[in-house]
Amino acid sequence: MGFARTCAVALVGVEGVVVEVQADLEPGVAAFTLVGLPDKSLTESKDRVRAAVVNSGSAWPQKKLTVGLSPASVPKGGSGFDLAVACAVLGAAERIDPRVLSDIVMIGELGLDGRVRPVRGVLPAVLAAADAGYEQVVVPECAAAEASLVPGISVLGVRSLRQLIAVLTDEPVPEEDPDEQGRPDPLMAGLRMPGTGAATGMHSMGAAQHDHDLADVVGQHSARTAVEVAAAGGHHLFLEGPPGAGKTMLAERLPAILPRLTKGESLEVTAVHSVAGLLPPGKPLVDVAPYCAPHHSATMQALVGGGQGIARPGAVSLAHRGVLFLDETPEFGSQALDALRQPLEAGHVVIARSAGVVRFPARFLMVLAANPCPCGRFSQRDDLCECPPSMIRRYQARLSGPLLDRVDLRVEVDRVTRSELTERGARGESTETVADRVRAARERAAARLAGTPWRTNSEVPGRELRSRWYASLGAMDEAERSLERGALTARGLDRVLRVAWTVADLVGHDRPGATDVALALQLRTGVPRGVPMAIGALS
Repeated sequence: MGFARTCAVALVGVEGVVVEVQADLEPGVAAFTLVGLPDKSLTESKDRVRAAVVNSGSAWPQKKLTVGLSPASVPKGGSGFDLAVACAVLGAAERIDPRVLSDIVMIGELGLDGRVRPVRGVLPAVLAAADAGYEQVVVPECAAAEASLVPGISVLGVRSLRQLIAVLTDEPVPEEDPDEQGRPDPLMAGLRMPGTGAATGMHSMGAAQHDHDLADVVGQHSARTAVEVAAAGGHHLFLEGPPGAGKTMLAERLPAILPRLTKGESLEVTAVHSVAGLLPPGKPLVDVAPYCAPHHSATMQALVGGGQGIARPGAVSLAHRGVLFLDETPEFGSQALDALRQPLEAGHVVIARSAGVVRFPARFLMVLAANPCPCGRFSQRDDLCECPPSMIRRYQARLSGPLLDRVDLRVEVDRVTRSELTERGARGESTETVADRVRAARERAAARLAGTPWRTNSEVPGRELRSRWYASLGAMDEAERSLERGALTARGLDRVLRVAWTVADLVGHDRPGATDVALALQLRTGVPRGVPMAIGALS
């Protein structure tokens, strides 16, 4: 009788559970049994592993083989167990010393020719192995850079099962022909969620910071100020205006003025994109704010996460620490939009399915964009719109009050005039200039919130704002009168104070004054308050 064990990792959302892979050989009719709550894709690994072992030059044991995955109560799926199963079988057959395998975590899929192929979620799997106390992991060679992001753990990247056997048995390591350059990895292409690769913008975010300049936006001074305030404080934004006014241009330029992610934030974002199979080729660490813009036909599962079996991350998680842009917001399903309430408040989303409960991070900056009516030409200044009033009311009512109450900034984007479009030399501030102010405002807020679990003004609870970080004497009088008249809810009053703190951080004030609160009220309600809509004019 032969016995060997090694370890792999089962992913539940973006969290990993270390699984012990045990192989037992007994005399009897040759058979291969896999136990431990595997799903269909894992059950199929029996044929893949057998072919990979034989094509790697090793003999397949002609005995009764039982492979157990422990703990058996944890659902297991995917092809990432192939490498561990193959090594455990070879250890039980004494092709590899079983003592060498017991303290190694192995992650990777096997091709029929023995090549080790990449899988989703390498980073969260290695993080789980490090948290469990393991010091050595084996991953596909192309995922070694991603696995090396975890400190304090030794990473071995292999190209084939033949190479791994040679390393574990102290034999000469054979050379393997590299994959053909310039062609996408077929496995990773199959793992991508259709449409989200380009929508997240992760593949070209570095270039986008140079190609998408805020100075390219013509006019829209109020909307530019709202974008700057949203970036500085992490406030959600609603842009309403006719088609072609620049709503999408403003949203696309918002990630470039956000500060670069810290090391901890980068690991969080990279883990989510690794599980979704959306890491950019050649860039294992995501260090810039992601941008996700799902189509208005997206379902609730596509927005918040879901799917059959263990839930997959949705758009709100792909936009974690970045921007979620919902263009043509009234065209989204009402259930899908209302499902955003939990992540907007909690910063994470919990999805319960029959296969288990998963928790995905979802702290994002949401930008909503909508036309004023179905034809898009409704305005108080002219009568170009042909939509009947009842149709306009139904169209605008698709955005529920509870959802809009969670949006801090609401700005009307005006139609661009001929003079603004043809005027030469009168460009607005560049992305670099605005990003510097945003970074300075974030640093002021971080210094003020040091020692608390919050980092931006939008995260501070209302009770803490009212008791510890209140505005100057008399500055909130107009906002409180709006509360009494019913123009603001209690949540809305707290959000006005949050925005006022962000405005104060941008202009360098120690505490929000009457002008800061007036601008916050104007950005919140859209009602003019007689204050300049430019941060530079308030300094």
